Amino acid sequence: MSNNLYTKEHKAIIEKLKKARQEAGLDQIAVAKKLGKTQSYVSKIESGQRKVEALQLKKFAKIYNKNITYFI
Repeated sequence: MSNNLYTKEHKAIIEKLKKARQEAGLDQIAVAKKLGKTQSYVSKIESGQRKVEALQLKKFAKIYNKNITYFI
């Protein structure tokens, strides 16, 4: 059995999260500070080890100055 619990759709969302962060010129530490989380938290989301919840996705969209529909 695979350790990957996530769908292709989830993978697409996390790829867009990484791309949006890079386009915003932010590193994971800066994003983590804005979220009030650790860098490890952001890393786990971007690596697919942790699913991103809808409310968290909304926060990412605001930080990256993107409409939430960009990610979905």
